[in-house]
Amino acid sequence: MSASTLPPIMGTYGRFPITLVEGKGTEVFDDKGQRYLDFLGGISVLPLGHAPDAPLKTLIEQANKLWHVSNLYHIQPQQDLAQKLVDSSCFDQVFFCNSGTEAVEAALKLARISSEKSHGKSRSTFVAMNKSFHGRSFGSLSVTGQESYQAPFRPLVPEVRFADFGDIASLKEQMADDVAAVIMEPMQAEGGLNMPPEGYLAEVRKICDEHGALLIYDEVQVGIGRLGSLFAYQLFGVEPDIMTLAKGLGGGFPIGACLAKAEISQHFVPGTHASTFGGNPLASATALAVLNAIEDGDVIEKSQAKAKTIEDFMAKACAKIDGALEPRGKGMLQGIRFDKPVLPLLNHCLEAGLLVGMAGPNTLRIAPALNTPDDLLEEGLNVLFTCIEKFSS
Repeated sequence: MSASTLPPIMGTYGRFPITLVEGKGTEVFDDKGQRYLDFLGGISVLPLGHAPDAPLKTLIEQANKLWHVSNLYHIQPQQDLAQKLVDSSCFDQVFFCNSGTEAVEAALKLARISSEKSHGKSRSTFVAMNKSFHGRSFGSLSVTGQESYQAPFRPLVPEVRFADFGDIASLKEQMADDVAAVIMEPMQAEGGLNMPPEGYLAEVRKICDEHGALLIYDEVQVGIGRLGSLFAYQLFGVEPDIMTLAKGLGGGFPIGACLAKAEISQHFVPGTHASTFGGNPLASATALAVLNAIEDGDVIEKSQAKAKTIEDFMAKACAKIDGALEPRGKGMLQGIRFDKPVLPLLNHCLEAGLLVGMAGPNTLRIAPALNTPDDLLEEGLNVLFTCIEKFSS
């Protein structure tokens, strides 16, 4: 193909054949006026749906004040957002960036430098989980336990070992005194909506403590109310040392964050890490408005009944439809594992006006807004059931 015939955008995405131009709440519209129910939410990015009122108002107000000044200066919305995150969590300090991948990179660097200060330079190894997903940069890709993502880009960052998620014996085999940190998603998202076994995360915490290793939770997809608590670690009752956030934090506006406890975060000093756009006034003000709207509207508490509706639906579909093997996930991030690839199911749903996704080739994934109206939730699930029947017939 000659340069003159190439599309202007690089072909890194397998896109569905629609162009979305407008959205409000759970509904979006394409350039032909076709309505869709959005049950994917930008891949778990929209806890309040499209263009939520309070964050939208805040974004517009901030856009009329100040867009960007860089982190050479104090930024009031950033200070306020950091305080909100600290007050709402077990962490003491926050580093802001622009995405989940960048948050993971910050977490890896922070773990390395903290371990060096505490134990010496020999502690440089990370233990990550098979079937995990942490991002596309070389560092985050190196701790992503999926060969299909890694293979085209080897050699990757060295000194990474992998354990099987949910298997304590597998983790113990990989642990040694050279481990700086264990990095994991408390519930694996991209890898198939894999829930941890009962007591597993507590055992991981214990093993990390025994080896003097840090524990990093990647909550980029499962945080901000997605599983039924503001942060996933609160649901499972096991605190990490470092946590990453993005996606839902900005409600659709790009922002990432790396949170850590003081004895670790103290090792990030001027010159160790930075981000030009991280925590800029627009992103910080919008993210704070998202968190306030979630809190003020009791959105997470109200979402639990919606999550139960989805859970019951997934169980019914698995019981009634051949090829639907088992429900997966938790809260407002659920799905079904099938006995075959689900891409045709996604296309059936698209044709029927419903946007859904997948978590691995054989697993359907839905991530509707936490405040999806009950009537639209019912409408979307009814459409989904019809499409599953068509897909499985």
